[in-house]
Amino acid sequence: MARRALSPACLALVHCLEREVPPALAATGLNSCRIGLSGGADSLALAAAMAWARDHRRGPLAGLAVSVRVVDHGLQAGSDRVADRAAQQARDLGIETDIVCVTVTANGSGIEAAARIARYSALSCGDPALVLLAHTLDDQAETVLLGLARGSGIRSLSGMPPRRDQILRPFLTVRRTETEHACRDWGLTWWNDPTNQDPAFSRSRLRAAMPLLEQTLGPGLAEGLARTADLARQDADFLDEQAAKVGLDTTELALPLAVLQSLPTVVRQRLLLAWLRQVGTDAVTRDHVLAVDSLLTDWHGQKSIMVPAAQVTRTPTHLQLTTL
Repeated sequence: MARRALSPACLALVHCLEREVPPALAATGLNSCRIGLSGGADSLALAAAMAWARDHRRGPLAGLAVSVRVVDHGLQAGSDRVADRAAQQARDLGIETDIVCVTVTANGSGIEAAARIARYSALSCGDPALVLLAHTLDDQAETVLLGLARGSGIRSLSGMPPRRDQILRPFLTVRRTETEHACRDWGLTWWNDPTNQDPAFSRSRLRAAMPLLEQTLGPGLAEGLARTADLARQDADFLDEQAAKVGLDTTELALPLAVLQSLPTVVRQRLLLAWLRQVGTDAVTRDHVLAVDSLLTDWHGQKSIMVPAAQVTRTPTHLQLTTL
């Protein structure tokens, strides 16, 4: 990437990385970054901004070890050509790049979730590195709305965390229009994933509806949803801490009645959800939790409660989880 004066849009992304990446490197003890690149505007702008911060500035990212990984899910015809093109653009930016092909097997959570799991696994394998993902504020807003539509709990409404373990999302305060603007200013051509317009996917339908929602509800909708995610995450983290302090091992198949009955409802149900999901995974819903909770709060001799892949029975001293 030839050195030239940066446009305001490009400089804003560089500043964002210089603000977000160093604390994450320090917190994880890592000394290199691996960028997940799809070839879309968001990830391409992330790669370009990191290349500039590494090669053309004297800031905290100067000289940092940076690589790019392109994950080919093989879900579309010509996905190998898309991966090759994305990888070449990263190499043109002067970044060491590889392509990893994965096999996506649909499970009970759907093809999108399966692809995400396969992608994260591919990005995390190899030498330890801080993995940078290019999710934007728009992605965060969509995630919150999807959680709200499902009637999910506060953890779902908290959206995507800026950092979890070795994964960092430095662009969660950046709008999608800003990454596209930066790509134009850098002279980069991005790939538009056709699944982003495929009405078969709920996120695609929501993405198409977002401009109308912003027009109807007023400007600042996406920013407001992102703030909601931040606030919900704080509350969810606090509740998780309170649940952890109880000291119950939710991997055990029996939980003591006396301890469970002494807990505030929100903490008790949080523990029950984790307990049931060790067997039933994401198939466990709030209705299952409430049914099991009734064995504690409204027990009048009822029989076992059926939950995904198991049943729960009340004994004189415990709730017993029996796998089927």
